[in-house]
Amino acid sequence: MTIFALGVNHKTASVALRERVAFSAEQLHQALPVLREQTGVQEAVILSTCNRTELYCHGQASADVLLAWLADYHQLPVEQLQAHAYSYQDSEAIAHLMRVASGLDSLILGEPQILGQVKQAYQFAKNQASVGGVLERLFQNTFRVAKTVRNETRVGENAVSVAFAAVNLARHIFAQLNNARVLLVGAGDTAELVAQHLTEQGVQQLMVANRTLERAEAVASQFGGQAHTLGELPELLPQADIVISSTASTLPIIGKGLVESALRKRRRQPMLLIDLAVPRDIEAEVNDLNDAYLYTVDDLQGIITENIKNREDAAAEAQHIIAEQTEAFVAWLRSLNHVDLIRDFRARTEAMATEQLLRAQSQLAAGKASEDVLQELTQRLTRQFLHTPTRIIRTAGADGDYITLAVFKQFNADEE
Repeated sequence: MTIFALGVNHKTASVALRERVAFSAEQLHQALPVLREQTGVQEAVILSTCNRTELYCHGQASADVLLAWLADYHQLPVEQLQAHAYSYQDSEAIAHLMRVASGLDSLILGEPQILGQVKQAYQFAKNQASVGGVLERLFQNTFRVAKTVRNETRVGENAVSVAFAAVNLARHIFAQLNNARVLLVGAGDTAELVAQHLTEQGVQQLMVANRTLERAEAVASQFGGQAHTLGELPELLPQADIVISSTASTLPIIGKGLVESALRKRRRQPMLLIDLAVPRDIEAEVNDLNDAYLYTVDDLQGIITENIKNREDAAAEAQHIIAEQTEAFVAWLRSLNHVDLIRDFRARTEAMATEQLLRAQSQLAAGKASEDVLQELTQRLTRQFLHTPTRIIRTAGADGDYITLAVFKQFNADEE
C-alpha cells in the first residue's frame, strides 16, 4: 500500500500550464469519483490553487497512472505534462504534503493561506467519500504539524511583500490602527493589497484617492472606504494619519508644500507617509519637515530582505519538525501490516484468556463451586475483551469518525 503525491506548481510550470490543469469547484465533483476509479487508487484528494494542482492518493497505483489520468482529464499530451510534473511516494509524499500545508513550498515562504486551501481540499474529498483511514490520518496529522510549525517557529512572521511591509510598519508606529485614518493614493493591485492588509489589521477609516473615481470606488467599496479623486488631495491630506501612495505617475503628486500645509491644519500632529511607487509619488524633501515621517520602497526593501532571511532560518527549524513527524507517520503506516496485526491481536487475546484461566483454576483449587467459577470467568473475559473496542467506538462517535464506526458495524454484520 503506497501514498503518492503528483502535480505541478509555480516552480515547475508556467501560469499557462497551471491554468490548463487547474480544477474548478464544478470539475472536482466529477473528477474525484473518476480518479477513484483508476487502477489501484483507493483514496484520493485533489488540491488545486492558482499556484499548484496536486493529486494525493493512497493505494497501489503508480505515478504513471496518475500522470496519464491528469493529462487525459485536461486533454493535454502526457509528454507535455510529464516535462513539468513531479511525483513523490510514501515518506517523500508525506513530507511534501506537510511542507505544502506549512507554507514552506509556497511562492511566498510561510504564507498562511495555503493551509486553509489544503483543509478545503481534504474536506471536499471527505464529503465525496474519497478519504479513507490512511488519508484521514495523514491529513489530520498534517494539520497538526502545520499548526506546530506556525506556533513554534517564526516562518510565518515578518513582512515579505511591499504591501504587507508597509502595513506592518504602520502597525508598529501606530499601536492601534483601528483609530488611525488612512489615505491610499492610487487604486491599482498594490493599493488593493494594502487595503486588504489594513482591513485585516483593524483599520476602519479608509480613504482611496485615484485619477479615475470609478477605480477608486471599486477598491473603496470592497473595504468600506470612501472614494475620491486626486484633485481632492489638498482636502484629504490634513485628515490622514497615514498616507500610502502607489500610483503610476511619472512625476511626484504629493509635494513638500502640500504636506507642509496639511501639517499646519493638523496642528503639527504627526503624519506617516509611505511611498511605494517607482518613480516616487512623494517628493523626497517631505522628509525634511518636522512631524512628517517618509519611507520609500527602498527603505521597505531592506526590511523585506532581512525578514526573508529570518523566514528561511525558521524554515530550517520547520524542516526538522516535518522530518520527525514524517518518520512517525511512516512507522504508523508500517504498523498496518495485516499479518503483524493478526499476530499481535491473537497474542494479546491469548494472554488475556490464559490470565483468566489461571485465576479460575486457582479458585477451583480453593474449593469454589465450579458453576460460580465458570460464570465469573465468562463475565471477566467478556468485560476484558470488550473494554478497548467499546472505548474506541465511544471516541469515534464523539469525534464523528464514521470510518471507524463503519469498521465495527461491518464486524457486527459479519457475526450475524
